[in-house]
This record gives sequence, structure tokens and C-alpha cells, in this order.
Amino acid sequence: MSAPTGLRTEFPFELPRGYVDPAGVVHRDGVMRLATARDELVPLRDDRVRENPAYLTVVLLARVVVRIGTVTDIHAGLVEDLFAVDVAHLQDLYRRLNTDGPPTASVTCPGCGTGIAVDLSGSRLGES
Repeated sequence: MSAPTGLRTEFPFELPRGYVDPAGVVHRDGVMRLATARDELVPLRDDRVRENPAYLTVVLLARVVVRIGTVTDIHAGLVEDLFAVDVAHLQDLYRRLNTDGPPTASVTCPGCGTGIAVDLSGSRLGES
């Protein structure tokens, strides 16, 4: 069985409620990338995190969320404006992606016998 080549570093998601931009447009789909050691270390030097350790989540998500809808300028203020359920959803996705990685299964094609790894994480709520 051959392993897939290349490492997948970005993962799509869909927010339960969505980010409402200043024009009132709701953005629900987005992309999160895998975190680096720097992503986890830099926020620890942030004064907002030092004053309030719970703010670490906001700063960390702002570093790893690449896009929400058409919005690509993801910053702490934007994460602060997300609904609590959306932040919880992103926290869970972050944990799943950066702890054990996305769930995969090794399968064999019944036709040709080739082994492949299948990503089971899904990109929409309720998918597995």
C-alpha cells in the first residue's frame, strides 16, 4: 500500500451561524490551516493574552484561519465578532487538526487493489 504524497495543510469548514460583515453579508464557509510552533508561541507574548489568558483562543484562531467567506484579512477583532457557537466550532476544528491530525482511513480499491488514505474529517457540519 502506498502512502499519499504531499501533506495537506489547509482544511475547509462551515460555520454554524457565520460571520456577519459590516455590510450585513453572512460568510459561513472558510479555510483553516495547520498551526506551526510559531503560531502557538507568538500569542504567549501578546499583552492581551498576558492580561487575559482566555484571549489566547482569539489570537490563535486569527493566525490559523485563512479565510471566512470572501474575507481574507482575518484578525483578532474579526474573531471577536464571531458568534460564540462559531468560535467553539473553530476551537474544536483546531484541536482535531493540530492534536492528532484529521481522521483518516486506509482503504484498498476493490477494482485495482491500490491502497489509499481517505480523509474522514468532512468539510460540512454533520459530516464524518
